[in-house]
Amino acid sequence: MKVLVTGGAGFIGSHVIDRLLGRGDEVVVLDDMSSGRPENLVQHSSSDRLALISGSILDAPLVDDLVEQSEMVFHLAAAVGVKLINESPLASLRVNLRGSETVLESAARRQTPVLLASTSEVYGKNDRVPLREDADRVLGSAWKSKWSYAEAKGIDEFVAHCLWESDGLPVATVRLFNTVGPRQRGRYGMVIPRFVEQALRGEDLTVYGDGRQSRCFGDVRDVAPAVIAIAATPEARGKAVNLGGGEEITIGDLATRVIEVTGSTSGIEYIPYERAYRLGFEDVRRRVPDTSLAKELIGYEPTIGLDETIASVAEERAAQRSGRSVLRV
Repeated sequence: MKVLVTGGAGFIGSHVIDRLLGRGDEVVVLDDMSSGRPENLVQHSSSDRLALISGSILDAPLVDDLVEQSEMVFHLAAAVGVKLINESPLASLRVNLRGSETVLESAARRQTPVLLASTSEVYGKNDRVPLREDADRVLGSAWKSKWSYAEAKGIDEFVAHCLWESDGLPVATVRLFNTVGPRQRGRYGMVIPRFVEQALRGEDLTVYGDGRQSRCFGDVRDVAPAVIAIAATPEARGKAVNLGGGEEITIGDLATRVIEVTGSTSGIEYIPYERAYRLGFEDVRRRVPDTSLAKELIGYEPTIGLDETIASVAEERAAQRSGRSVLRV
């Protein structure tokens, strides 16, 4: 099968591509390298079944040409990360809204199956956990950039759903809850790689807020194969499906776990949100997925625990600091 993966040089996209190439697919990657890195695909540099194209999903003629040549689209490209969304809200909106509409409408014209990557952020401040796919969306002020990402991805989902209903677009959506693992970077606000990097340097781990906000972290090596399985499941079309980990942990306790797993002597520093982000930043107190639909559709069960995820990220970072390379797929 010939597959187009937008955002394929990114953290999650590169793990999806590992598995697509592993099963024999031909893969074309479209990535503007704003958060992706060619190094994430270096393990496939000698493959004649992988083509990497530097370009944007805002380039409608390019997208249209690539979709026309493809039998399946994994639309993973997006502006992501708390830091990036807060620093560049308008540019992020353009990518997440216009770019996704471009990909989805091009696929709808040709009835090309699409896997749309969405996010747990669409649930907003709803903390009535665990969150089912039909849970209410609870968002803050329209003037706060924090909620622009949730709004954009929610609209992406709605566009996809409308195209499924009106045009018969074969599209399935996955809502990803804090996916983590090797190749992820802390540059855009991702907490585990940031904590690990601080721990390995012997610096205090910086926890934003009071540290009592909680999350569930899904290892990318569980999530990536599940994304591919959802894409191949006809019963998932027209639906949104939660994917994430099963262990809820506060960010303060996560910092302690990272210190323990890495054997670091670091301490923990708590930093008010107003020092870390823009004034008025709002965080979500709890975010826990209900993954029963994913289990029903594809038998999804997270198998990689949090300590193993932390250890794998730490191993990769330590190897990079020493000039070695570690390949994890």
